[in-house]
Amino acid sequence: MGFLKTYNGMFWLLAGIIAGSIGGLIFGEQIAIIKPIGDIFLNLLFTAVVPLVFFCISSAIAHIEGSHKLGKILSVMFLVFLSTLLIAAFLTIVAVWLFPIHQQVILQHVTTVAKADSWGEQLSRLLTVSEFYELLSRKNMLPLIIFSGLTGFAALRAGTRGLAFRQFLHAGNEVMKEVLIVIMKAGPVGLGAYFAYQVGTVGPQLFGTYAHSLGIYYGFGLFYFIFGFSLYACIAGGIPGIKIFWKNNIIPTLTAVGTGSSIATIPANLEAVAHMGVPADIGHVVVPLGATLHKDGSSISSIIKMAVVFAMFGKGFDSPSVILMALGATVIVSIVEGGIPNGGYIGELLVMSIYGFPVEALPPLMIIGTLVDPLATILNATGDNVAAMLTTRFLRRQAPAVS
Repeated sequence: MGFLKTYNGMFWLLAGIIAGSIGGLIFGEQIAIIKPIGDIFLNLLFTAVVPLVFFCISSAIAHIEGSHKLGKILSVMFLVFLSTLLIAAFLTIVAVWLFPIHQQVILQHVTTVAKADSWGEQLSRLLTVSEFYELLSRKNMLPLIIFSGLTGFAALRAGTRGLAFRQFLHAGNEVMKEVLIVIMKAGPVGLGAYFAYQVGTVGPQLFGTYAHSLGIYYGFGLFYFIFGFSLYACIAGGIPGIKIFWKNNIIPTLTAVGTGSSIATIPANLEAVAHMGVPADIGHVVVPLGATLHKDGSSISSIIKMAVVFAMFGKGFDSPSVILMALGATVIVSIVEGGIPNGGYIGELLVMSIYGFPVEALPPLMIIGTLVDPLATILNATGDNVAAMLTTRFLRRQAPAVS
């Protein structure tokens, strides 16, 4: 019963998608009459995303508490987080190249955006806007994220003078999280309607694309979980490190599956890393922060989602600029979605913003994110344990004292 309660939302989404698929197959293009229902749901998400991201990021930074003593631990920890995220993302790109996702039916050709006069101008347009009101558009997610970070940092620097503003940011974050939870209650109906429209107008060929992408995710995800984490544990503690990691990682893995939450797995992870030889002063920093900032599973799913949408819209996922942008977006998505319920959807909106995809790209992204959630949670949650081992190794210049 606990498992069913944990994944209740996912099961309802799947039920809506299945019902929509059946309706699309039965009624064909006539099902397009219910498309406005899906549009309303997506529009609600779009209007909530800007304030949600602003309050989430600025509040998190504004409430950072630390000291010079933590500086070294945090520096090494963030390098470990960044390295494993990029490794997971790059290897996923290789997997997509080896097992390419083909889509014979193109949903819609993306309108080509006029290129800037220079590379520098393109970069400035990607990272900044010239007017404040432009931050309020979901099409400018990266500038919004940067501005939110600056606001949070400024509130932190203000100290007692900014106390009231920090409380405002915290309250705003809590309220906007509840707004997203309320909107997602309509997810099964909204996504079901949109999926019915896509199946009815495009055809059942979509199922092959989804099945192929899920096969890549679960195949590569399990490979990364077993061999990738074993390699990290070996770097941290040699062959004994591998044994001690897997011996103590069983309970956190089962906890992640049962709860469906990296946050809920923190207690099990803290106990596990203590047995893995991670000192308390490192473990009590890496594990809680890792629950929101370090998400290898999300990194892998972000690349898969990008590859699927690129295929569906007839674009190549192989140019150097696209790959570099994908790696950068993956890191940002993994950080941003951590403190937000259903945060993967925020990451999906960021992907749409960066690459300029239309509204039709969001349902496929959300569907894939829903279907890969169980394994993604395992990778996200238990990856913090091996990250704690690596942080210990690089800080102490020796393997963790395993027990």
